[in-house]
Parts: sequence; structure tokens; C-alpha cells
Amino acid sequence: MEDVVREVVSGAIGYEAGLDALTVAPAGEVDAALSAALRDAFDRLFQGGWQPSELYRVIARLGDPLKADMVTAAALSYAGRFTEVDPRWTSQAASLPAPGRRPDRITLLDVSLGLLTSLRQLPPIEVLIPPPGTVSDLSHKSDNRMLDRVRALLAKAEATDFPAEAEAYSAKAQELIARHSIEEALTTAGRAEVVPFARRIGVDHPYESEKASLLDAVARANHCHTVWSPELGFSTIFGYDADIDGVELLYTSLLVQANRAMARDEPAKGKARIKAFRRSFLVAYGVRIGERLSQATRHEIEQHSDLLPVLRNREIQVREVMRKAFPRTVRARGSRIDSLEGWESGRAAADEAQLR
Repeated sequence: MEDVVREVVSGAIGYEAGLDALTVAPAGEVDAALSAALRDAFDRLFQGGWQPSELYRVIARLGDPLKADMVTAAALSYAGRFTEVDPRWTSQAASLPAPGRRPDRITLLDVSLGLLTSLRQLPPIEVLIPPPGTVSDLSHKSDNRMLDRVRALLAKAEATDFPAEAEAYSAKAQELIARHSIEEALTTAGRAEVVPFARRIGVDHPYESEKASLLDAVARANHCHTVWSPELGFSTIFGYDADIDGVELLYTSLLVQANRAMARDEPAKGKARIKAFRRSFLVAYGVRIGERLSQATRHEIEQHSDLLPVLRNREIQVREVMRKAFPRTVRARGSRIDSLEGWESGRAAADEAQLR
């Protein structure tokens, strides 16, 4: 049975023919072969840089919840095999949605074989969190008190129906993020153990490219850089720990605010018109948010004239880490603007979420 599974996954025999062969074969042999193949596939990916939440997102995007359930079970099982597990890895595995009801045997065979085919297509990626069984690097620690304050402010910005209130809460959140970033840069200057690193942030469809551009605008205004991997549905953000934390929180909140404003302002009917409006809205929103955030960051830096050499050195280090991880990148083509109405509405919404 191992040969049948291997040939189906490699494409040597057709999927339906392979599934038929597994269906009529002895259950014990089939189960052992599929379990071994799945275990090897998950081992390869987890050791190859994939984190539980990332692998779950990629498989869940395929639209089959049963395959996603198998990722949850595999991540928990994999972590349980080791005594040395990075707590960030454990936390991700534990936070994945719990698997649902176990399917019937034929469905399970189909799902397992399909999942193997999907897993085989995924490449190794950069190891950002040490996988289970390796030494954990816990040198990157965030100021939880600051992050809690930012979360509370952004939650209020997302909850209010009044643009002026959302603007005030978001502005205060950005002020805290920028101030904390400056304080962290000043207090850690010259410390060899404080280095830039990377984190992957999921970018969901629809309009992934436009959302990735918004993430990039937020990142650049906060001393970070991003590389967008559209085929895998995530952006890798490079920077220092405090900056990346702020970017992730701010991007998530701004996206919530953008979706709310977009739903409020979009045209009443016409599928093509609505699609053009949303795409143009998100492009304009990202551009304008980038302008506002950059302005706010410059304002904070102006209060610390002695900070420029430190920031310049940190910028060089961040770019060097990014070049090592992605030695060859291409600049993405800008999105097309097909709706003036969407563009103007997007800029207006970004002004409502003004960040000083």
C-alpha cells in the first residue's frame, strides 16, 4: 500500500484509481501506509519552517475543513513527541480550531490522500520559530503592558460607529507604538543580543494584493519591511520585535475599520461595480494610511534628534536580514484603479482612521 500512496502523491497513477485501490485493500495496511505518509509529510514541513497556524491557514484556504482538522491533530501530536518545544509553537498549536466529528472511512481515505497531495506541493520556508525538538530562542520579548494598552485602544476604535472617536483611539494607539519603538531603540542601542528578525502574517482573500499593500504601508511607517508571498497567502515582515508587534496590531485593526467603512460606502448593486469599488477603495486606503502613519512617525522622531544614527543603523540591519532571507525579490505591480468612487471613499475612510 505504501507504493500506491507514493505513486498517487507523485502523480504516477491517477487520483481516482489510487483511491479505488486503497478502498478495497485491507484496512490495516491502508491505515498504516497513510499514517506513515502523513507523518513524514508533516515532519518535513514542520522541520522545514512551517508553523502550526501557517500550515492550517494554507490548508484551510483549500476549502475542505476536514483537511484543516487533520492539520490541527498533526500539530498537537507532533508537539507532544518532544520535551523541548518553543512556547510560541505550543501556543499556536493549542489555539487552532478543534477538529470536528470524525468522518466515515471512505471520506477519511479521500481526505487523507488529498491532503498528502496538497502537502507535497508546499516548499520549505524560513525557520522563524524553532520547531519542536530544537533549542528555543526566547530573546525576543515584547512589552505586554504596552501591547495590552494598544489592543484596548484599537478595540475601541473598531467598536465605535463615530469616525471622530475611531480617529482619536487609533491616533493614541499609533502614538504609543511609535513612542515605545523610539524608547526601545534608544535603550537597546549597542546591545549585540538585540537584533532584527522576521514574522509571517497571513493575508486573506479576497483582494490579497491590496491588503498586502496596506500591510506594507503600515510596516514601512514603523521601521519594518515586508515580502509578499501570494502563492502561500502570507507576507513576511522584517524588523525589530517592538516594531513588528505594533505593525501586526495596527494592520489588523485598520483592516477591520477599512472593511466596515467599505461596506458602509459601497454601491448598492452591480457585481462588477462593487468589485471595482472595493479594490480601488483598499488601494486608496492603504496609500493614505501610509502617508498618515509616516507623518506620525516623523513627528515622534523629531522629538529625538539624537535618534537618527540609531535608526539608520537599525534600518541597515533590517534590510540585511531581509536580503539574506529573500536574496531575489521582484517589485509587485501596482493595482489598477477602476473606480474613482472607490478611490475617493478609501482616502476618506483613511482620513477617518487618522493616525497622528
